[in-house]
Amino acid sequence: MSKNKEYAEKYAEFAMEQMRKYGIPASVTLAQGILESSNGQSRMALNENNHFGIKATPGWIAQGGKYGIYTDDKPNEKFCSYDSVGDSYEHHSKFLVENKRYAECFDLSPDDYKGWTEGLAKAGYASGGNYAQSLQKIIEANGLQKYDRMVMAEMKAKGLETGTGQAVTTNAYSFPVEREEFLFVTSPFGMRTDPMNADKLQMHKGMDIRCKGDAVLATENNGKVVAVNQNAKTAGGKSVTIEYERADGSKIQNTYMHLSSVDVKVGDMMQAGQRLGVSGNTGTRTTGEHLHFGVAQITADGQKRDIDPAIYLADIAQKGNIKLQALHNGNDLLAKYKTEVTATPQETKSQSPEEWMKKLLSSEDSGVGLSGTNDPIMDMVVKAFSSLMMLAVVIDNKNEEEQKEAISEMAGNRKVELTSLLPHMKSCALVIGENNKAVLQADNGTVQVSRELSTVELSRMSATLNNPELSEESKRMRVAGMVNAIVLSQQASQNFEQGMSEQQSQNEQIRR
Repeated sequence: MSKNKEYAEKYAEFAMEQMRKYGIPASVTLAQGILESSNGQSRMALNENNHFGIKATPGWIAQGGKYGIYTDDKPNEKFCSYDSVGDSYEHHSKFLVENKRYAECFDLSPDDYKGWTEGLAKAGYASGGNYAQSLQKIIEANGLQKYDRMVMAEMKAKGLETGTGQAVTTNAYSFPVEREEFLFVTSPFGMRTDPMNADKLQMHKGMDIRCKGDAVLATENNGKVVAVNQNAKTAGGKSVTIEYERADGSKIQNTYMHLSSVDVKVGDMMQAGQRLGVSGNTGTRTTGEHLHFGVAQITADGQKRDIDPAIYLADIAQKGNIKLQALHNGNDLLAKYKTEVTATPQETKSQSPEEWMKKLLSSEDSGVGLSGTNDPIMDMVVKAFSSLMMLAVVIDNKNEEEQKEAISEMAGNRKVELTSLLPHMKSCALVIGENNKAVLQADNGTVQVSRELSTVELSRMSATLNNPELSEESKRMRVAGMVNAIVLSQQASQNFEQGMSEQQSQNEQIRR
């Protein structure tokens, strides 16, 4: 058996694994290894486990990466040193994936070894001439194409799409939770009112995403779990941090907080879309279930800083062709970070308060839970709820952004504050309970009411709110009248019950 074939058989599984992960033809990886390492017998291969001639960048060295010094194009050049040959194969793939000059290769089919070899040569992988022809000769003389066919057949058997490098790598990126259209961001990165103390401001170092028992997902391939917290009583509750290395020696760390459960352990290697845990409401600084998603960047020299997750998500959305939006008060947080080429007019367009309300109430992505019903009673509840919501924000004289912010809060809490419509009330709200029943909660200072609205009451309220002939003020007055009637009726009922109870007590005393 030739030395080329011996090398190929010895390291074929490494190359096939890289093809599964990244869509790089196994035949090309093996041919490069054969050529660059002299069948694994070069000094660099024997001493450093470096089979692809990858040089050590300043970032690699700053992060503690080992290196050896060799003469290549120049004397005393530094080349990466690895703990194993497998690490060399993995770094080779990352080197190709993360360097933009090789991007065109990933538009090719993963079994197009000729296209790949020509693309690598064109991008300048090697300084010598005839690089593509040399690789093709090795592939064809040793039948290395068979390894490509094996991986392609395996993918087809598993129901994975094949045919283009892009299709293979489409799943190399994922958003932190699975959605069809958008993430409902309840609190973005930046200064905000402290949710635990309304008198204070705080720097929010992440993005809060509305969730309800959602699987939280790794966002890229080859992420390493670097921290796990299983203590639900800490500020961030149960959490997990996963780290992704970059070719320049820098790193990205993603942290998921307030989880109900963590399914991974430190040291686990995760691929894009793999489950890390489940969203929840754990921690001492949380006011309801959500995912706090934080992103930190660690430079090659070890400096760490928190960055806006919207910047990171915009980046992976472009790399992975992910069309999802991250909507906060009707505005896509990702749009301003996308290039003009990839940002569509729909993504950059700001929604009106009414459009935003309809999206929140009609899409399952919002997590509000008032969509997808054919129940006529429920439809009436939603109609009354949405109409009251719009009336409340209009009557309150808020500008458009304030209206959308109020709508986000009301839809998220499934609660319309009506006190602005009824200023004489101490408090008043319409709440949609977990059973999807509309409950009026009111306090006029004398009596407190919490009562489910009847079908007749809902019908009357919807008819009033959707009457185009009535002004906003007329609607407010009529709704106020309906609410007052309900409160007074409840007060009369309570007074009657109290009077009956007192009378019964007096009769019992007399009998004694």
